[in-house]
Amino acid sequence: MIDHAHDLGAVREATDRLLSEAGTWDNAAVAEPSRLPGWSRGHVLAHLSRNADAIGNVLRGLPMYASSETRDADIAAGAPRPLAEQLADLKESAERFDAAAAEPADWSRTVTLRNGVTDTASRVPFRRLIELELHHVDLDVGYELEDLPDAFTEREIAFLADRFTGHSDVPATTLADDRGRTWTTGGGAADAPVAVRGTAADLLGWLAGRRDGSTLTVTGGALPALPPL
Repeated sequence: MIDHAHDLGAVREATDRLLSEAGTWDNAAVAEPSRLPGWSRGHVLAHLSRNADAIGNVLRGLPMYASSETRDADIAAGAPRPLAEQLADLKESAERFDAAAAEPADWSRTVTLRNGVTDTASRVPFRRLIELELHHVDLDVGYELEDLPDAFTEREIAFLADRFTGHSDVPATTLADDRGRTWTTGGGAADAPVAVRGTAADLLGWLAGRRDGSTLTVTGGALPALPPL
Protein backbone atom coordinates (compact mmCIF):
# COMPACT_ATOMS: atom_id res chain seq x y z
CA MET A 1 0.00 0.00 0.00
CA ILE A 2 1.28 3.46 -0.95
CA ASP A 3 1.85 5.75 2.04
CA HIS A 4 2.47 9.20 0.62
CA ALA A 5 3.18 10.70 4.06
CA HIS A 6 5.94 8.12 4.63
CA ASP A 7 7.35 8.82 1.19
CA LEU A 8 7.37 12.56 1.81
CA GLY A 9 9.43 11.92 4.93
CA ALA A 10 11.83 9.80 2.88
CA VAL A 11 12.10 12.61 0.33
CA ARG A 12 13.11 15.04 3.07
CA GLU A 13 15.72 12.58 4.40
CA ALA A 14 17.17 12.00 0.93
CA THR A 15 17.27 15.75 0.31
CA ASP A 16 19.12 16.30 3.58
CA ARG A 17 21.66 13.58 2.69
CA LEU A 18 22.31 15.20 -0.65
CA LEU A 19 22.59 18.71 0.80
CA SER A 20 25.01 17.45 3.47
CA GLU A 21 27.16 15.75 0.84
CA ALA A 22 27.17 18.67 -1.58
CA GLY A 23 27.91 21.05 1.28
CA THR A 24 31.41 19.53 1.53
CA TRP A 25 32.29 20.42 -2.07
CA ASP A 26 33.88 23.49 -3.59
CA ASN A 27 33.04 25.26 -6.83
CA ALA A 28 35.48 23.12 -8.80
CA ALA A 29 33.71 19.94 -7.68
CA VAL A 30 30.38 21.25 -9.03
CA ALA A 31 31.93 21.64 -12.48
CA GLU A 32 33.37 18.12 -12.57
CA PRO A 33 31.69 15.44 -14.71
CA SER A 34 28.90 13.33 -13.28
CA ARG A 35 28.24 9.77 -14.42
CA LEU A 36 25.57 11.00 -16.83
CA PRO A 37 27.03 11.57 -20.32
CA GLY A 38 27.48 15.25 -21.06
CA TRP A 39 26.34 16.39 -17.63
CA SER A 40 28.46 17.94 -14.90
CA ARG A 41 27.49 17.66 -11.26
CA GLY A 42 26.06 21.14 -11.70
CA HIS A 43 23.69 19.80 -14.37
CA VAL A 44 22.49 17.10 -11.97
CA LEU A 45 21.90 19.58 -9.15
CA ALA A 46 20.09 22.02 -11.44
CA HIS A 47 17.92 19.18 -12.73
CA LEU A 48 17.01 18.11 -9.20
CA SER A 49 16.02 21.65 -8.27
CA ARG A 50 13.85 22.11 -11.36
CA ASN A 51 12.37 18.64 -10.88
CA ALA A 52 11.24 19.58 -7.37
CA ASP A 53 9.34 22.52 -8.85
CA ALA A 54 8.00 20.33 -11.63
CA ILE A 55 6.70 17.69 -9.23
CA GLY A 56 5.07 20.48 -7.23
CA ASN A 57 3.37 21.60 -10.43
CA VAL A 58 2.02 18.08 -10.92
CA LEU A 59 0.51 18.05 -7.43
CA ARG A 60 -1.16 21.38 -8.16
CA GLY A 61 -2.66 20.16 -11.43
CA LEU A 62 -0.33 22.26 -13.58
CA PRO A 63 1.86 21.11 -16.49
CA MET A 64 5.00 19.46 -15.15
CA TYR A 65 7.24 21.57 -17.42
CA ALA A 66 6.30 24.39 -19.78
CA SER A 67 7.98 22.36 -22.54
CA SER A 68 10.85 19.93 -23.04
CA GLU A 69 12.88 22.78 -24.50
CA THR A 70 12.28 24.96 -21.44
CA ARG A 71 13.22 22.08 -19.14
CA ASP A 72 16.50 21.50 -20.96
CA ALA A 73 17.30 25.22 -21.15
CA ASP A 74 16.71 25.69 -17.42
CA ILE A 75 19.07 22.83 -16.59
CA ALA A 76 21.76 24.16 -18.94
CA ALA A 77 21.43 27.67 -17.51
CA GLY A 78 21.60 26.46 -13.92
CA ALA A 79 24.49 24.05 -14.32
CA PRO A 80 27.44 26.52 -14.15
CA ARG A 81 26.28 28.31 -11.00
CA PRO A 82 28.63 28.34 -7.99
CA LEU A 83 28.07 25.89 -5.17
CA ALA A 84 26.32 28.33 -2.83
CA GLU A 85 23.68 29.12 -5.45
CA GLN A 86 23.18 25.44 -6.25
CA LEU A 87 22.67 24.55 -2.59
CA ALA A 88 20.28 27.43 -1.98
CA ASP A 89 18.23 26.48 -5.05
CA LEU A 90 18.07 22.82 -4.06
CA LYS A 91 16.98 23.70 -0.53
CA GLU A 92 14.43 26.31 -1.57
CA SER A 93 12.92 24.17 -4.33
CA ALA A 94 12.58 21.30 -1.84
CA GLU A 95 10.73 23.63 0.50
CA ARG A 96 8.40 24.66 -2.34
CA PHE A 97 7.70 21.01 -3.08
CA ASP A 98 6.92 20.41 0.61
CA ALA A 99 4.50 23.33 0.53
CA ALA A 100 2.72 21.93 -2.52
CA ALA A 101 2.48 18.50 -0.87
CA ALA A 102 1.06 20.05 2.30
CA GLU A 103 -1.92 21.58 0.52
CA PRO A 104 -5.24 19.80 1.20
CA ALA A 105 -5.83 17.37 -1.66
CA ASP A 106 -7.28 14.04 -2.70
CA TRP A 107 -4.24 11.77 -2.85
CA SER A 108 -6.21 9.14 -4.79
CA ARG A 109 -6.70 11.48 -7.74
CA THR A 110 -5.03 10.95 -11.11
CA VAL A 111 -2.31 13.41 -12.08
CA THR A 112 -0.41 13.96 -15.32
CA LEU A 113 3.36 13.96 -15.48
CA ARG A 114 5.79 14.51 -18.36
CA ASN A 115 4.97 13.18 -21.84
CA GLY A 116 1.38 12.45 -20.88
CA VAL A 117 2.24 9.80 -18.28
CA THR A 118 -0.47 9.54 -15.63
CA ASP A 119 -0.35 8.20 -12.09
CA THR A 120 -2.14 8.56 -8.79
CA ALA A 121 -1.07 11.53 -6.70
CA SER A 122 -0.08 9.22 -3.85
CA ARG A 123 2.74 7.76 -5.98
CA VAL A 124 4.22 11.15 -6.88
CA PRO A 125 6.37 11.53 -3.72
CA PHE A 126 8.05 8.20 -4.50
CA ARG A 127 8.79 9.44 -8.00
CA ARG A 128 10.57 12.42 -6.43
CA LEU A 129 12.47 10.06 -4.15
CA ILE A 130 13.66 8.09 -7.18
CA GLU A 131 15.09 11.28 -8.69
CA LEU A 132 16.94 12.15 -5.50
CA GLU A 133 18.39 8.73 -4.78
CA LEU A 134 19.48 7.70 -8.27
CA HIS A 135 20.88 11.11 -9.15
CA HIS A 136 22.80 11.16 -5.86
CA VAL A 137 24.53 8.04 -7.19
CA ASP A 138 24.99 9.73 -10.58
CA LEU A 139 26.98 12.53 -8.93
CA ASP A 140 29.91 10.08 -8.53
CA VAL A 141 30.85 11.17 -5.04
CA GLY A 142 31.03 7.78 -3.34
CA TYR A 143 27.29 7.22 -2.81
CA GLU A 144 26.66 3.97 -4.64
CA LEU A 145 23.67 1.78 -5.45
CA GLU A 146 24.77 -0.45 -2.58
CA ASP A 147 24.34 2.52 -0.21
CA LEU A 148 20.68 3.11 -1.08
CA PRO A 149 18.17 2.24 1.65
CA ASP A 150 17.15 -1.38 1.15
CA ALA A 151 13.44 -0.59 1.27
CA PHE A 152 13.94 1.93 -1.53
CA THR A 153 15.95 -0.51 -3.66
CA GLU A 154 13.34 -3.26 -3.32
CA ARG A 155 10.54 -0.88 -4.18
CA GLU A 156 12.35 0.70 -7.11
CA ILE A 157 13.09 -2.72 -8.61
CA ALA A 158 9.37 -3.48 -8.39
CA PHE A 159 8.55 -0.06 -9.90
CA LEU A 160 10.86 -0.60 -12.88
CA ALA A 161 9.84 -4.23 -13.34
CA ASP A 162 6.23 -3.06 -13.53
CA ARG A 163 7.22 -0.41 -16.07
CA PHE A 164 8.52 -3.06 -18.47
CA THR A 165 5.74 -5.57 -17.80
CA GLY A 166 3.80 -6.30 -20.98
CA HIS A 167 6.44 -4.61 -23.17
CA SER A 168 6.58 -6.58 -26.40
CA ASP A 169 10.31 -5.89 -26.88
CA VAL A 170 11.24 -7.36 -23.49
CA PRO A 171 10.93 -11.15 -23.15
CA ALA A 172 9.14 -12.57 -20.15
CA THR A 173 11.73 -12.32 -17.40
CA THR A 174 11.97 -13.36 -13.77
CA LEU A 175 14.27 -11.47 -11.44
CA ALA A 176 15.69 -12.69 -8.15
CA ASP A 177 18.18 -11.18 -5.76
CA ASP A 178 20.58 -12.88 -3.37
CA ARG A 179 18.04 -12.58 -0.55
CA GLY A 180 15.40 -14.61 -2.35
CA ARG A 181 13.18 -11.71 -3.37
CA THR A 182 11.60 -12.15 -6.81
CA TRP A 183 9.94 -9.98 -9.44
CA THR A 184 8.64 -10.51 -12.98
CA THR A 185 8.82 -8.21 -15.97
CA GLY A 186 8.63 -8.17 -19.75
CA GLY A 187 5.92 -9.63 -21.89
CA GLY A 188 7.38 -10.91 -25.11
CA ALA A 189 6.52 -14.46 -26.14
CA ALA A 190 8.72 -17.14 -24.62
CA ASP A 191 8.29 -20.83 -23.84
CA ALA A 192 10.00 -20.23 -20.52
CA PRO A 193 10.96 -16.92 -18.94
CA VAL A 194 14.52 -15.68 -18.96
CA ALA A 195 15.82 -15.80 -15.39
CA VAL A 196 18.10 -13.01 -14.16
CA ARG A 197 19.85 -13.32 -10.81
CA GLY A 198 22.11 -10.97 -8.87
CA THR A 199 22.38 -8.62 -5.94
CA ALA A 200 19.58 -6.13 -5.49
CA ALA A 201 21.99 -3.28 -6.31
CA ASP A 202 23.06 -4.92 -9.56
CA LEU A 203 19.48 -5.69 -10.57
CA LEU A 204 18.49 -2.10 -9.89
CA GLY A 205 21.53 -0.79 -11.73
CA TRP A 206 20.62 -2.81 -14.82
CA LEU A 207 16.92 -1.92 -14.75
CA ALA A 208 17.68 1.78 -14.21
CA GLY A 209 20.36 1.95 -16.91
CA ARG A 210 23.15 2.56 -14.41
CA ARG A 211 24.97 -0.77 -14.94
CA ASP A 212 25.38 -3.01 -17.96
CA GLY A 213 24.24 -6.20 -16.25
CA SER A 214 27.57 -7.96 -16.77
CA THR A 215 27.62 -9.12 -13.13
CA LEU A 216 24.18 -10.73 -13.37
CA THR A 217 23.61 -14.45 -13.93
CA VAL A 218 21.23 -15.16 -16.81
CA THR A 219 19.60 -18.47 -17.75
CA GLY A 220 17.06 -19.33 -20.42
CA GLY A 221 18.40 -16.81 -22.93
CA ALA A 222 20.42 -13.63 -23.24
CA LEU A 223 20.13 -10.71 -20.87
CA PRO A 224 17.15 -8.73 -22.23
CA ALA A 225 17.81 -5.37 -23.86
CA LEU A 226 15.69 -2.85 -22.02
CA PRO A 227 14.05 0.18 -23.67
CA PRO A 228 15.26 3.60 -22.53
CA LEU A 229 13.54 5.00 -19.45
